[in-house]
Amino acid sequence: MNATAKYEKNANHAATAPAFLSVWEIDAYYAESYIVQRVSFNIHEGEILALLGRNGAGKTSTLRTIARVDDPELRHGEIWLDHQPLHEMRSHQAAGLGVALVPEDRRIIPGLTVEENLKLAQIAPPHGWSLERIYELFPRLGERRKQEGITLSGGEQQMLSIARALARDIKILLLDEPYEGLAPVIVQEIAKTLELIREQGITTVIVEQNAVAALKLADRAVILDTGRVVFDGDAKEVLENKELREEYLAI
Repeated sequence: MNATAKYEKNANHAATAPAFLSVWEIDAYYAESYIVQRVSFNIHEGEILALLGRNGAGKTSTLRTIARVDDPELRHGEIWLDHQPLHEMRSHQAAGLGVALVPEDRRIIPGLTVEENLKLAQIAPPHGWSLERIYELFPRLGERRKQEGITLSGGEQQMLSIARALARDIKILLLDEPYEGLAPVIVQEIAKTLELIREQGITTVIVEQNAVAALKLADRAVILDTGRVVFDGDAKEVLENKELREEYLAI
């Protein structure tokens, strides 16, 4: 039995249990390209879920669909967050409900300091963490609060992009490739920060090519292959299953 057949049962029942975030049979398209194909999974409040797969598997597209950005287009399925229908919302409505997407390119605003980037996130309510609380979690940002954001190192910019999300009143944090281009020691630092965020009860979905680092952090994992769920279960099980890792993650 190959890994697809072996874990298909997990994908099929993923949306049946009560959950904080429930993704149910979503189809998403870029124009006529069918990218996300009947994807279903659940996340419980306070969990970290690693959403994994090879390049082109549909990970980022799934993340963007949950955040309700314009591309890709959701054409089938439902997405529920804390009993609210995200699938009926636009991106600004989802953000107002507490969905925070931190994209791969981080999108630090040029010309603004670290603190100005954070304050800009708090212009409109609902407000999240105070600057004092953010600087307590990210002391390096506190040290560089007057420095222009785009002049920070890659790891510091990633911290700023996560901190900017926390400056809003969020329920779920969606991270797209947070470890991209970072040295192993910085990856460890970001991972420790995400563990501290989990302790605050914030639910997190992490899309990451560094699958081992993501799995060590996560409670659960969902693996996509060509737009479909092929595994939904404990992150530890993926780390311990050589066949599954080789077939779908090339590790």
